[in-house]
Amino acid sequence: MRAIRDRLREVYGVPIMAAHQQPLDELILTVLSQSTNDRNRDVAYERLRERFPSWAAVLHAPVEEVEEAIRPGGISKVKSARIQRILEAVDASDHGLDLSWLRDASVPDAQAYLTSLPGVGRKTAACVLLFAYGMHDVPVDTHVSRVGTRLHLLRPGAPFEELHDAMLALTAPGEELELHVNLLRHGRRTCHARKPDCPGCALRRMCPSANLL
Repeated sequence: MRAIRDRLREVYGVPIMAAHQQPLDELILTVLSQSTNDRNRDVAYERLRERFPSWAAVLHAPVEEVEEAIRPGGISKVKSARIQRILEAVDASDHGLDLSWLRDASVPDAQAYLTSLPGVGRKTAACVLLFAYGMHDVPVDTHVSRVGTRLHLLRPGAPFEELHDAMLALTAPGEELELHVNLLRHGRRTCHARKPDCPGCALRRMCPSANLL
């Protein structure tokens, strides 16, 4: 992992963690990122925040209005209903529409709570814990799982629960953001799903799958 980290660092640099977002903001942003690109996600999120003054307003609005606000993010009918179900579940807790209490929870406890929310899986939970709190968790999306599997870091065909556990076990504390971002960048730019650029790959010498794809 150190060799992979160092080689990717040479190519992509060390990503800088932006200022932590509010955890509920990060949760909804991550839901909006599903099945779309970053630009469309951001447009949908900004439209949602401009349309409604608070998450409570989103929760109590007609679902059709939420759907219209987030339409640029794709599958807005599904996401609008999911967002309201998540907000309803969060609001029903002792803390109301506030996830700041997770800062004092252990990673397993925080993961368990977040994944108990409607439609929230390990990737979404990991995004909240890493980007909102800087906690020890690593989001594994399709790019990270593909690169990790081809490097034989992850078991082929493993469910996402196992992929997250395995990647977390391989990642040293403090390197979560760097490995997630740089593996993602490598998957987008070089280790493509259909036609990976093995000849131009910075990890070619340490990749068991090189030239076999």
